[in-house]
Amino acid sequence: MGAFSRADGARHPHHPRTYEISDPEEIRAYRAVVRLGHELAGPDPVFCSCGDDTGAHPSPERDRLLDPLSPEGIPARHRARWVAAAPAAVREYAGALAAGAENPDLPRGVPPALVFGWLGAVREEPRDAAWLLAERGPSRLLAGLPTEELAWAVRETDRAGLEGAVRFFASEEFTTRHPKRRRVPDTARDRLLRHARGHRPADLPVLERRLLRTPDDRIRRS
Repeated sequence: MGAFSRADGARHPHHPRTYEISDPEEIRAYRAVVRLGHELAGPDPVFCSCGDDTGAHPSPERDRLLDPLSPEGIPARHRARWVAAAPAAVREYAGALAAGAENPDLPRGVPPALVFGWLGAVREEPRDAAWLLAERGPSRLLAGLPTEELAWAVRETDRAGLEGAVRFFASEEFTTRHPKRRRVPDTARDRLLRHARGHRPADLPVLERRLLRTPDDRIRRS
């Protein structure tokens, strides 16, 4: 889907410029309101550009379905699914983000290992209308934590958590830190690199380049 613009200029702060619809019911609903006149062909995702669909005539029904601020729209459904899948400890925070809060209060006492798991459990593809939230929500909880606390959580987390940890440590939220805040103990560093080699090889060069050993010697590729 392409970007959707409201006449009043209102917007959801965490709505992506583009997103994908792969749920068959949502595809059928979209096709019904734009009167495409053909049935869903198999289980494969359908990728549409809101402004370029052949035969897509603007209508109140179509606007309601695509409007990021409509509680009955497809973006709201995607956000609601993301909130429902969030761990209980962060669900209220996730709900506030989904409702449109730009910087809601951060929940207290949430273990970073749980947040790594929350980030890692969300598939990066296909990208539905909640994908931006799925990146921002966990990352904001992790960004202000001391590196020592994050590194200890890497030692405690499971495979899904390692997936999220690699994504976070390779992201701008971590790599823009001062060098002294990027020094990671060997045990955590080795777990991150091992997971990246096996499951996220595209992130490996970033981790090797930007993670620093304790006290200050840089990681070198073996």
